[in-house]
Amino acid sequence: MRVLGFGDNIVDRFVDRGVDYPGGNSVNVAVYARRLGLEAAYLGVFGDDELGRFLAGSIAAQQVAVDRCAVRAGETGISYLRVDDGDRRFLGWNGGGVTVRAPLALDDELLRYVSSFDLVHSSVYSRSESELPKLARLATLVSFDLSSEDEFRTPSYLDRVCPYADLVLLSCSHLDEAATRAVLSEVVRRGARLAVGTRGVEGAIVHDGRVTVANPARPVEDPRDIIDTMGCGDAFLAGFAVALLRGGWSADARPRCRILERALRKGAESAYRQCFVEGAFRHGRPAPQPAVVSMRPIFRPEK
Repeated sequence: MRVLGFGDNIVDRFVDRGVDYPGGNSVNVAVYARRLGLEAAYLGVFGDDELGRFLAGSIAAQQVAVDRCAVRAGETGISYLRVDDGDRRFLGWNGGGVTVRAPLALDDELLRYVSSFDLVHSSVYSRSESELPKLARLATLVSFDLSSEDEFRTPSYLDRVCPYADLVLLSCSHLDEAATRAVLSEVVRRGARLAVGTRGVEGAIVHDGRVTVANPARPVEDPRDIIDTMGCGDAFLAGFAVALLRGGWSADARPRCRILERALRKGAESAYRQCFVEGAFRHGRPAPQPAVVSMRPIFRPEK
């Protein structure tokens, strides 16, 4: 089985540590799927600067293929973070660089490449919405991370994503259980085959239009042991999706309730293990000094 991350890459700069880490939602899911034993690749745009080379090398070092990526003139995206009591806090970003400004369009050759994967994953930070109808015409499963911001829950945005997604992940830590169930139902009603809401320490809920299944998070015995929570949501998604694939999930086979239950447990285990990893998948290196530069607000993709 093969998983492809399609879209965003970024350097996560922890200003309190003075360390740069490789990351990005689409990158992370591919790396975590590889760590779970699947073949994996990343497809996106790297900047032609030194940070772009750092990202490409770090991803390849995880045995994730990057040979179909484009390299374009321009700077690499940087997000600025710090850790407060084990929880990572986003401070801002530099605009996302060339990866956001000139995202990859899927031509016929790339679509043939994508069709060789069982699952392709993208996100709101990838500027990939226009490519989703192309992906939906393939036999490949499509997952998409809707993050947590309200602008990605509007009817117009959901209608750009949900009809083309087999699995949609939503961060719902700020919602109670009733509100989480409601938004999952809305996502499925608008076309997604599966919708999963992660609720931090409260666990996760999955809904497929027929059944709704919940599972608790795996607690950390001593919160002081947490290194940081960077990548926990991506790790959950990778663990969940890989378990579904191993359970027979395909474009023609809807996962049964017991497979959904098992996938939620696997997702929780994967997120738990990620709490003890530095950055998204280590590979940190000293950040240039000063570590903080002029920052823009957190990315708000075009609707």
